[in-house]
Amino acid sequence: MAGRPADGFAALEAEIVACRRCPRLVEWREQVARDKVARFRAETYWGRPVPGFGDPAARILIVGLAPAAHGGNRTGRVFTGDRSGDVLFRVLFDQGLASSPDSHGRDDGLVLAGVRVAAVVRCAPPANRPTIDERDRCIPYLERELDLLPDVRVIVALGAYAWDGALRVLAGLGTSIPRPRPRFGHGAEARVGGYVLVGAYHPSQQNTFTGRLTPDMLAAVLGRARQIAGR
Repeated sequence: MAGRPADGFAALEAEIVACRRCPRLVEWREQVARDKVARFRAETYWGRPVPGFGDPAARILIVGLAPAAHGGNRTGRVFTGDRSGDVLFRVLFDQGLASSPDSHGRDDGLVLAGVRVAAVVRCAPPANRPTIDERDRCIPYLERELDLLPDVRVIVALGAYAWDGALRVLAGLGTSIPRPRPRFGHGAEARVGGYVLVGAYHPSQQNTFTGRLTPDMLAAVLGRARQIAGR
């Protein structure tokens, strides 16, 4: 790793924010930022790719699918300004890993301790479904981000897409993936090289409103991640 870690993060974040590799995602994220929704009509949307956020000395990396159209694509920070983030950051706060239970925008003063949050795909995708090519163009950013986090011991994958993405990132960094390939499940664990991959259902409205995922269920997974990471 060249230079200081802070320099590495700054360079990576600048490259992510300027990325225009995927024409479909560029068109969609910018259209959403122009058209907005009524409840955020007065706000200026970010409308660009969303970098990771959190502690550069993190021992836990939390990975999601992609920014929400009116969440991270609006606020410019992953899991910020949407219902998924409301659940995630409340649980992180209760676990002593976040300075506040609320996450409204990039300048709200929220600080994470021992944790970094990122996504497999950095642009909000139509219908929340990136294509395979879009995923593969974006994966190198997460590879570089993990490489900048030498203290990470646990990767928490929020959903099957993030689980698969994390395995692809680890393979891209030269880590041998176990056979048979570890399968996603809520509470699933797999040791992959020097990391432990832990699965959790994504805190989407679809999961939280139906009771498939409760805050207590997410807290149990993050508590286990803390235990493994020695936090």
